[in-house]
Amino acid sequence: MAKNVERIYTIPLRNVKNVKRTIRAPRAIREVRNFLIKHMKVEHIVIDASINEKIWERGIQKIPSKIKVKATVIEEDDEKFVKAVLAE
Repeated sequence: MAKNVERIYTIPLRNVKNVKRTIRAPRAIREVRNFLIKHMKVEHIVIDASINEKIWERGIQKIPSKIKVKATVIEEDDEKFVKAVLAE
């Protein structure tokens, strides 16, 4: 029997504001992915479209300073991956 692990994280994106204006939103998506890999200890991350829409909401240059994410570990056929959705 597998345990379902579900956690809510507030991911800081302030450091992304120090990069060039034209690459902030794509960098923020990578930061979310790297944060979840580091904290959930799983290599395969599935990021929901709601997170992408929230980061891109005000354009490529004006990303939010932090984002709240609900991450759930899902096990299928001896393979683990994390599904991340926007926490409300």
